Amino acid sequence: MTLTVTVADVHRMTPDVKQFRLVADDHAFEYDPGQHTMVHFEADGEEEARPYTAANLPGTNQLVLAIKRYDDGTGSVFMHERTPGDEIEVEEVDGNLHVRDFDRDAVFLATGTGITPLYPMVKQYAREGEGDARLVFGERDQEHLIFRESLDQLRAEETNLDVDYVLSDAESETWNGLTGHVQDHLPDALDEMDLEETDFYVCGVPEMVVETEDLLVEAGADEDRVFTEGWESDAAEE
Repeated sequence: MTLTVTVADVHRMTPDVKQFRLVADDHAFEYDPGQHTMVHFEADGEEEARPYTAANLPGTNQLVLAIKRYDDGTGSVFMHERTPGDEIEVEEVDGNLHVRDFDRDAVFLATGTGITPLYPMVKQYAREGEGDARLVFGERDQEHLIFRESLDQLRAEETNLDVDYVLSDAESETWNGLTGHVQDHLPDALDEMDLEETDFYVCGVPEMVVETEDLLVEAGADEDRVFTEGWESDAAEE
């Protein structure tokens, strides 16, 4: 079943990511943060649907989607052409990625738009979790870090949350943080953790997800406590 929603506003977050606020009449979206909706559209005369994560917390009549545009991606191109007032069809929010246990420590590892499901999960855990949480978010450069202002504010407000950014194409003159790739910094981070008491959530480009999961399991993390989704770069989107 699909629902008709209206594009209330569009905000450009980075050069290639737009944020869309979608509003439904007389309907409240209930879901676990981290889950996604399916956006329906027509392409070349065929009905298509693509998954996009709700970046906002549940319980309202709104969905906020942060969507990166791929030139050859039919779903992202369709969405990037939407303007306020447009109506689109979406499904109820569902999916397998969500916080499993608020009593255990949690580590969130993301690259690129893989941050979109982890961002609301981090927000929820920081406010409801009983343990400590850490987010490691990798991007090319500072210009492409989405949700950075919100994450920095959340880190300042919640004492149980630590946030690290890792840039793969950083300019040394303007960046003094971590560089390289997210998985490069896992060995040092894991030394400080009780792996048996920690849940791991990983989302981003498929190669990063596979490599990170392998590193975690080899280090002693419980394979059943590593929750992943690889869907950036059109892996599942297009």
